[in-house]
Amino acid sequence: MVVVGLGPGGRSAAGDLAKAGLEVVGVDEHLVGGECSFYGCTPTKMMTRAAELLGETRRVAGMAGASTVVPEWADVAERIANEATHGWHDDAEVDQLTASGVTFVRGHGRLAGSRSVTVDGQTFVARRGVVLGTGTRPAVPPIEGLAGTPYWTNRDAVKVSRLPESMIVIGGSAIAVELCQVFARFGVTVCLVEVAGRILAQSEPEASALITEAFAAEGIDVHTGADIVGVTHAEGRFHVELGEQTLEAEKLLVVAGRANNLSDIGLETVGLDPEAAALDTDDRMRVRDGLWAIGDITGEGGYTHVAHYQAGIVTAAILRGDNGPRADYRAVPDVTFTDPEIGSVGVTEAQARDEGRRVLTGFADLAASPRGWTHKRGNSGFVKVVEDADEQVLVGATVAGPRAGELLAHLTLAIHARVPTGSLSTMMYPFPTFTETIEAALSDLREAS
Repeated sequence: MVVVGLGPGGRSAAGDLAKAGLEVVGVDEHLVGGECSFYGCTPTKMMTRAAELLGETRRVAGMAGASTVVPEWADVAERIANEATHGWHDDAEVDQLTASGVTFVRGHGRLAGSRSVTVDGQTFVARRGVVLGTGTRPAVPPIEGLAGTPYWTNRDAVKVSRLPESMIVIGGSAIAVELCQVFARFGVTVCLVEVAGRILAQSEPEASALITEAFAAEGIDVHTGADIVGVTHAEGRFHVELGEQTLEAEKLLVVAGRANNLSDIGLETVGLDPEAAALDTDDRMRVRDGLWAIGDITGEGGYTHVAHYQAGIVTAAILRGDNGPRADYRAVPDVTFTDPEIGSVGVTEAQARDEGRRVLTGFADLAASPRGWTHKRGNSGFVKVVEDADEQVLVGATVAGPRAGELLAHLTLAIHARVPTGSLSTMMYPFPTFTETIEAALSDLREAS
């Protein structure tokens, strides 16, 4: 096998196939481990954990005494550079990969016909086939004047050792809102600009409203439905023109989506469109005979856990053929690590209705639960469940609040296993926990029916 792209999914597939006895060549031109290990999941969650600690410390007054906290970004920067990324070197990841039996080749891999890959003049021909996991890069929106300025992307943001005094963030996705709150809690004056009508536009409207309210309380200025006319940079200052209003800040962070790395990997040599937005696969991640794809380039969401999941599907398909598992995306979970956290799984209410389902929803306020009352400050949140009323199973859920991602596991299992909502409603929930709010949301669902 040849595996091109060694992010979370590609690295996992290459290692598992090699351990199973196949001869595997793994190819990557950048860092083994990919965006998640060096610029995404791991470093940003170190950042959000630090910001969470600051937020909790500021809630001590009136509950546990008094507190004073002095933010120090150097501690965060040191952890990211030394503990998480090792100075953005992947020696440890490469050693782990080769120890599993993979032959690693550093360079730009391109398809050169069926089961053939070239890497900077070398050609590798695979007897079984090729797995593509070439991932994404930060997208650059077509804003007048932006391309000529020293703006940041998420890759720059996780490397910063000195924070600016002010920052404009373009984008309202999960990574955008996470970074907004992190920098604001460390003393940066932050302004978020989103062209959509609300931040976290792919989430339930209740989640967008909750985070917008939280941001207002923390002094983060949010502009939604914005018309970004242009960007200029002069004398160390950015200016973002929004119609009649112009925003100014020391730094500009652009986190407005991702672009798939498909245009220069030789897709045309196997009869595929190099300008495609994503690769179509079957339920065993096969693009065509001898070619599989995993991760962001499949269009199934840019989540590390999805890439790992797909890697398992690919490995089984290569080793066991049609006896392996099929990909199932009914219960894909996702967590936005703001404070409060936003966790979601399955489809939103709007998406379920767009699918033509007869929908019922249940809603419960996290703060109204016994655990919410005892938790008090920092207890904002909710549980929303979406039921297919005909099948009487959950097809979607959103949890917002402290440790929302941990509560999500219960609902993910329910959707994945198609547990009847009646069974979920009659089981015991531990007291006093935030989990009880799920029971309250199911109770609201029953009343709606």
